[in-house]
Amino acid sequence: MFHALGRSCARRPGRVLAAWLAVLLALASAVLVFGRATSEAVSIPGSDSQAARDAAAAFPGPPSGNQPVVLHAPAGSAPLTSDAMRSAVEAAAARIARVEHVTAVTTPYAPAGRAAMSTDGRTAYLTLGLDVAARDITPETTGAVEAAAEPARQAGIEVTPGGELAAAADKGSTGHSELIGLAAAAAVLFLGLRSAPAAGLPIAVGVVGLGVSLAAVGLLGHLVDMPASGATIAAMIGLGVGIDYTLFCLMRFRSLLAGGAGAVDAAARTTATAGKAAAFAGCAVVAALAGLALGGLPLLYALALAPGIAVLVAVAAGLTLLPALLALLGRRLAPAAAGPAAAAEGAGPEHGARLHRIAVYVADRPWRHLLAGLALLAVLAVPAAGLAFGALDAGDKAAGTDSRTAHDRLAAAFGPGVNGPLQVTASLPTAASGPGDGRLTAVTSALEATPGVASAGGPQLAADARTARWQVVPDTGPGDPRTAALVDRLRESALPAATAGSGTAAHVGGSAAAQADLNDRLAQRLPAVIGAVVAVAALLLLLAFRSPVVAVKAAVVALLSVAAAYGVLTAVFQWGMGAPLLGLEGPVPIPGYVPLLMFAVLFGLSMDYEVFLLTSVREAYLRHGDNRRAVIEGLAGTGRVITSAAAIMVCVFLSYLLSADPVVKMFGVGLATAVALDATVVRGLLVPTGMVLLGTRNWWLPGPLDRLLPRLDIEGEGTGRGTTRPHPAAPGPAATEPTPAP
Repeated sequence: MFHALGRSCARRPGRVLAAWLAVLLALASAVLVFGRATSEAVSIPGSDSQAARDAAAAFPGPPSGNQPVVLHAPAGSAPLTSDAMRSAVEAAAARIARVEHVTAVTTPYAPAGRAAMSTDGRTAYLTLGLDVAARDITPETTGAVEAAAEPARQAGIEVTPGGELAAAADKGSTGHSELIGLAAAAAVLFLGLRSAPAAGLPIAVGVVGLGVSLAAVGLLGHLVDMPASGATIAAMIGLGVGIDYTLFCLMRFRSLLAGGAGAVDAAARTTATAGKAAAFAGCAVVAALAGLALGGLPLLYALALAPGIAVLVAVAAGLTLLPALLALLGRRLAPAAAGPAAAAEGAGPEHGARLHRIAVYVADRPWRHLLAGLALLAVLAVPAAGLAFGALDAGDKAAGTDSRTAHDRLAAAFGPGVNGPLQVTASLPTAASGPGDGRLTAVTSALEATPGVASAGGPQLAADARTARWQVVPDTGPGDPRTAALVDRLRESALPAATAGSGTAAHVGGSAAAQADLNDRLAQRLPAVIGAVVAVAALLLLLAFRSPVVAVKAAVVALLSVAAAYGVLTAVFQWGMGAPLLGLEGPVPIPGYVPLLMFAVLFGLSMDYEVFLLTSVREAYLRHGDNRRAVIEGLAGTGRVITSAAAIMVCVFLSYLLSADPVVKMFGVGLATAVALDATVVRGLLVPTGMVLLGTRNWWLPGPLDRLLPRLDIEGEGTGRGTTRPHPAAPGPAATEPTPAP
């Protein structure tokens, strides 16, 4: 099937290119018409914060909630309470009210907005209602609001949008990161391949896949709540695997050309071998991401779906677009040097011999290199023992962004809790007589008396008088662990005591409560997700290589590399080691979904390199049945491909450190660390030394399992069929292997 697909695309390159171009243009046009939608809303089915959010639906209000526009009179100017300043603010409010999508503006001078003026009169905020959902607020809307506030600005007032308005304005494009990553990848490819057409091919395929996947993810945001970081993660993963898969196939194509095959035939055989292995590796990544479904959270679904789409697009491009381009470019992709090493690696024979010597050196001293690799991973993994889930807020944004400026000014003027008030709701069994109903006053008194509460507003009643809500301002900010502790106190003691015997159901919501619930849910589901991802990955490797030992060993070493990446993540972000080098002011909390999503992505990517290495090892073993020799040949034969592919991925991931979003930086550091370790320590030391020590046990397959497993022939071209498979019937001693002649 893969051979036929590759040959069909190679024979009709014009049609294939036209089809991909049509898809890209169609999706890009749809994005231009409908736009890319993102939403930071967190839905947690079955949680207390979700119950509070559902109960709050009884209160009419704008779809996006109330959005602040912060006003600040700097030192040396008149306070905002002066007549001149008031006139300027009210003039600005009148102009803002005429901005498209703005339905209401409340000033700090109106009776309903008096709490929006600081005691010194130097900081205040307008409250805006908009007729669009939070994810539909665009930078253009924020810009129009800022432009309409010109009368206040002319009076010397500093105007800063906050809330979702600021989030929309701060949505910076990551285009510079993609360009830097592509430039670095191009440099690595050219140094490795010594050919401009060959170096440009993976870049071209990666860019096409990136454009298609980003457009698809952007449109998907209209259907599901897609965080802004979702598209960035999709770009990181999609660009990296797209270039890597193309490089893997290109090396096989160059080898076939060097062996005398024609361009069309070489493209078809490349698709049937390397293309098939790359497709299997991509499916392993997608399967690992699918394990996040056990988290039971829409946020995880979205964050898994975005990179999953990018990987599937990269696989589709590798199976269709790549054969067409290989056939078109043909001999221009051939290696400059001839010989076995050049055919395998696209380099001179000296480099192939050097890789072979390194492989022999590692294989001759397996215990030394195995223990050294394990020790390095263990040291890096130590900080992971202290990994704790936290919550980011606008105070963790980069200095100078609207979100950070508005957050800091509001916190300084009104206290940090004003940036993340809690919403307490109560569902009454019978209608309340009014705000003075005893059931409501009991809740109000309990809220005011709870340690950690700065202020609690009076109860608001819904139209049916059976639902009430309170706004509670904590003493601490939304990302502070003490705020999460306050949420627990309210739920576990204060509210149950206030509602005991009344039949009233009280719930605590708001952004801080939702983040606390999210982290708790993730901590509960983490073991199940890890177990599912590990089991699926091991099962896929078992199907591919028909070896339980290989599958289990791969899962174990992948867990070690993920643990090391977690350790680096904890040290850099949670402890703040080297944080200024990343553009951070100090330690920042790590949201619970970051390690979970990283685990799925990293486990999937580690399976990529495992498939590439073991495919080569198994091909060699099926030819001659010598395990040690097969390990050496596989390590030498794929060393350049894996290290080049890893270098490209590391460059792509590190380029995203330029993003101002701490979450994007976390993924950049974590993924780059894990890939670098996986391609060097794991794939260069742990896997080959483990296989050498295990000997023929690597390929042991019980008879019943042999009959049960399908023959996927992951190596392609029938190398896994028939009687060529020299599996021993039972584990044999590793020491009985013959030693190849020098």
